[in-house]
Amino acid sequence: MNRLKSGLATGGLLALALAISPAIPAGAATGAGRDTAPAPESQSLKATEQSRAAASASALGLAKGEQLTVKSVISDPNGATHVRYTRTIDGLRVIGGDFVSHKDASGAVKSVTWNVRKNVTPATTTPTIAKSQARQAGLAASKANRETATPGELVVFQSATGPKLAYEVVTEGIKADQTPTRLHTIVDATTGKTLTSWDDVKHGTGNGIFVGTVTLGTTAGTTYTMKDSHGNYTTDLNQATTGNGTTFTDADDVWGNGSQSNRQSAAVDAHYGAGTTYDYYNTQLGRAGIWNNGTGARSRVHYGQNYVNAFWDGTQMTYGDGAGNAAPLVELDVAGHEMSHGVTENTAGLNYSGDAGGLNESTSDIFGTAVEWYANNPSDTPDYLIGEEINLNGNGTPLRYMDKPSKDGASKDCWSSSLGGLDPHYSSGPLNHWYYLASEGSGAKTINGVSYNSPTCDSSTVTGIGHLKVEKIWYRTLSTYLTSSSNYAAARTGVIKAAKDLYGVGSAECTAVDNAMGAIAAPASTETCGTSGGGGGTGAALTNGGFESGQTGWTGSAGPITNDTGRPAHGGSYKLWLGGNGSTASESESQTFAVPSTATSPTLTYWIRIDTAETTTTTAYDKATVSINGVAKASYSNLSTPKASYVQKTVDLSSYKGTNVTLKFAATEDSSAQTSFVVDDVATNF
Repeated sequence: MNRLKSGLATGGLLALALAISPAIPAGAATGAGRDTAPAPESQSLKATEQSRAAASASALGLAKGEQLTVKSVISDPNGATHVRYTRTIDGLRVIGGDFVSHKDASGAVKSVTWNVRKNVTPATTTPTIAKSQARQAGLAASKANRETATPGELVVFQSATGPKLAYEVVTEGIKADQTPTRLHTIVDATTGKTLTSWDDVKHGTGNGIFVGTVTLGTTAGTTYTMKDSHGNYTTDLNQATTGNGTTFTDADDVWGNGSQSNRQSAAVDAHYGAGTTYDYYNTQLGRAGIWNNGTGARSRVHYGQNYVNAFWDGTQMTYGDGAGNAAPLVELDVAGHEMSHGVTENTAGLNYSGDAGGLNESTSDIFGTAVEWYANNPSDTPDYLIGEEINLNGNGTPLRYMDKPSKDGASKDCWSSSLGGLDPHYSSGPLNHWYYLASEGSGAKTINGVSYNSPTCDSSTVTGIGHLKVEKIWYRTLSTYLTSSSNYAAARTGVIKAAKDLYGVGSAECTAVDNAMGAIAAPASTETCGTSGGGGGTGAALTNGGFESGQTGWTGSAGPITNDTGRPAHGGSYKLWLGGNGSTASESESQTFAVPSTATSPTLTYWIRIDTAETTTTTAYDKATVSINGVAKASYSNLSTPKASYVQKTVDLSSYKGTNVTLKFAATEDSSAQTSFVVDDVATNF
């Protein structure tokens, strides 16, 4: 660190952050073992858990009349299981009643990830609205051609204000742009009001044949069939918009010529995309395909006339041929993105609205990108850009940027309480940002020839751990810790739990993904990386609060803990000197310690000294904050007084009794006139 030894260095904007996170609650889920993936789902294990469902409902204290259906079971290498349930109440399906029970190897429940804990019984189970009225509401919402609609199933819908008796109407048809639709509409059975709707068909966009010469999985017979060993197969719709199409066959197992003039060429890209996506999930994440049962999926090409789109409809991928039927939309990351919607459907089942909608869409962006990295195809160099090949904007720019999502003009870089009101393609921005930061870190860099410059929302510096580790952590979060209505707060808790499961308590991987969550301003979690559970607050006390032992006890940047005489210490000779660099820099230091449950009035104290070269008396150019769990408790700037003398500050820790907490100081300075924020003699008072 380049400190100026005397006088006032040139420097500028600086932010100081103090983040404290409570420890893991008692009964946290058992770990899976280091860097391991869950086993493929066992149908016999699923049947066994279903046979225990009634006993499980009773043990969990569910209401009389509630019944559980096992949706999936994931088994860890150490014998622990994660059982995902859906519920009925008095015979009515509960939409939003899903939860995950985490059991140890003996079958004992250690914790539960609830979507709704209790209160799934509506005020009435007698509808006042006829099914026919609900059906008409569903048809009105669909706005499609050749529509059909189910009569309407009476269900319990978990709304933001509690359980409501409702009808679910499913309409199917073809939209004006030729995209099929399978729309679920929820109609209040007592008022007739439409509560919400969502479409099973998730669509994306591409523009061309991208993969070049590749190896395909095919089946030999009297002719070769475009079907691989996992059951992925590709069909020709021949411009139809209905039906399954005809499976491609070939006499010599040499397919296409790389040009649209050969109908097989588009099929090569689609088939390669399906097989590569299956192989990625299977070899990297331990998931045996979309349904985790070892089966592949159908891909249909040459859909419709001049159809500039591609979509996943819950069972298969479908690709249009683009404008003039001359540019098939068969790009690799389109397949990875859309098929990953299928993985989400068959794991957490994230809703396509609110925070959950953003998490859903980002999951597909993350794993679409992951498939691209896994393939490492020289014709489609891996990157952190979404839709970079298709030129949908007409100016060569991608659809979305993971390093700084706001560059697309609509996505958000940071989480906020208003995020859930956006289209999921834009509320996905913060989680895409998290994936990039956790993988590659913050700041400017060039990767595979592409320039990135990723900022953070809390002015911190984030160090990446590589995309594959992040993908493993997010997949475990998705498959074991999220439910249909999970939000960004649940996502942060989930990645901490998942990272500890895979890489251990206190691991660098856990710290990295949690720091990246903080860097997108995700709500603070009661989970921490520093403990495996219990929440007893019996961990270590604060270490080296006076900084006299240098870096001991602290984790962060090299340099801010210093005995440089350019600024005095409050006691001894060492202190934490943030700012005063005279150049653009980001710095941070953090430490985890325990707040005893027996403490009467626990506090944290620290001494802070501020000096500045700014001459303004009206504008706060250089700023600092002290925050707990992302909430500012104190603010400082170049306008703060007194200057050039230490003042002691106090943070109340009463609400953290019996937990481990993580203390973090972080700073960012620009290149204008400096302000130094110097911290010393940090202490806990129990």
